[in-house]
Amino acid sequence: MSADREVFLPVAAQPSVDALVGMAETAEELGYGRAWLPETWGRDAVTVLTSIAHATDEIGIGTSIMPVYSRSPALIGQTAATLQEVSDDRFRLGLGPSGPVVIENWHGADFGNPLRRTRETVDIVKRVLSGETVEYDGEYFDLSGFRLRCDAPDPAPAVDTAGMGPKAVELAGRFADGWHALMFTRDGLRERHDDLLAGAEMGDADDRPRTTMSLTCAALEDRERAREIVRQHTAFYLGGMGTYYRDSLARQGHEETAHAVHDAWQAGDHGEAVAAIDDDLLDSLAVAGTPDEAREQLRDWEAMDEVDAVSVSFPREATVEEIRATTEALAP
Repeated sequence: MSADREVFLPVAAQPSVDALVGMAETAEELGYGRAWLPETWGRDAVTVLTSIAHATDEIGIGTSIMPVYSRSPALIGQTAATLQEVSDDRFRLGLGPSGPVVIENWHGADFGNPLRRTRETVDIVKRVLSGETVEYDGEYFDLSGFRLRCDAPDPAPAVDTAGMGPKAVELAGRFADGWHALMFTRDGLRERHDDLLAGAEMGDADDRPRTTMSLTCAALEDRERAREIVRQHTAFYLGGMGTYYRDSLARQGHEETAHAVHDAWQAGDHGEAVAAIDDDLLDSLAVAGTPDEAREQLRDWEAMDEVDAVSVSFPREATVEEIRATTEALAP
């Protein structure tokens, strides 16, 4: 069975909230199943997703990814319940620790043990969403007496987590309802999916956790432009967003390239970093080319048994027009 096709609204700054809402409306018209929104250093996800919920009727909405350090677990639970209400049960919550570059430098919080904090956050959020009084004694959080003052959502929204390392993905399988994957080759995804299933077995999950694979995509008539902006985006993540993406790619058998890209980017030689990503690696990590080429590449990912949903994401340098062109070219 082919995976669901979803859309990951742009990480890069957009002209307005209305522009993001318009992208979600277009995705709904084109048949995408869900619009995911990241929360990084631009507009907050909650306000934008609320606006999208009011402007649409059928498309699912979700956070990919809301950091677990910038809100308390109780507030995340309240937020998830409220977004489920305003969207008429179309919301899915995606959580993750982010990384020390974001958490320590921008939020001023101690990154600490991200796996433990993510696990405790998921535990508390699920208890909040159940409508029961929350009593919790954890390493990071001690809660007593919290309970929603509104009706608990029925159904409660699913809770996913993001992860790249073996233990992080195992955690998703054991405690969450799904896993968000980013910057994996097909072989790398299969290897981590084994960790997901191992976690699900430890957690006695009733259903296989859902795997959402986020793929950076550019489907443009200008083939070289499509590949250029996806290559640049990939180099930025490997070189400029801490060491998690670098280390993940190294675990997938591309250690030399991962370190070459990271080291060149950190040295300020962005051109060298971009050039270090050859065509074979680019094609193993992303979707980039003409509309026909991109559609074929995307179908290969959707055909994987390990993938339940493919999220069409966009490179940082893509213009609003290029985002729309790619969205249309890769419509379900």
